[in-house]
Amino acid sequence: MATVTARQAPIAAEQVSVVPANEASWDDVTAIFGTADAGRCQRQRFKVVGWIWRDSTQEQRTAMLRTQTACGNPAATTTSGLVAYVDGGPAGWVAVEPRTAYPKLRTTRIPWSGRDEDKDDDSVWAVTVSRSARVTGAAAGKVITWGELHVGARQVFEDAGFREVTHPTPRVVMRIELRPRPRRSR
Repeated sequence: MATVTARQAPIAAEQVSVVPANEASWDDVTAIFGTADAGRCQRQRFKVVGWIWRDSTQEQRTAMLRTQTACGNPAATTTSGLVAYVDGGPAGWVAVEPRTAYPKLRTTRIPWSGRDEDKDDDSVWAVTVSRSARVTGAAAGKVITWGELHVGARQVFEDAGFREVTHPTPRVVMRIELRPRPRRSR
């Protein structure tokens, strides 16, 4: 497997492949998270019930993520995210799940400041992002605050059509409305 290194130029679309997490290996997912903060939380910060996510152990969070992703099991009926590869090497992760899968997100005050909506609406999904430590610089000229990448880089979401809902802290809450495609008549 190719090793992804720091880049100064944009990554071409043909260099990127994305698969459901259950089609990726567990080794690839752990390579993306690394050993920094993202690796320790195991994408469980908003999922662990309790006072703070650190009330759980590293082993518990790792087991939770492994169950949620079903890595290495292409026949799994559910998974919690997508894994991106650049030139064949693991490069990024995005969790894509109903907002109700994140109990701490629903009970945290700040994201809801100035918003009046049903926190338990199953039709609203949440997205969290992580990038591989080996892809530093691959943001194609975007200005990124690295400590904020566990929630995703604003510019990436803007470029994908998301809009700001609220700005309660230096972080913003962004949303994109997706509508099902009309079915074609046969």
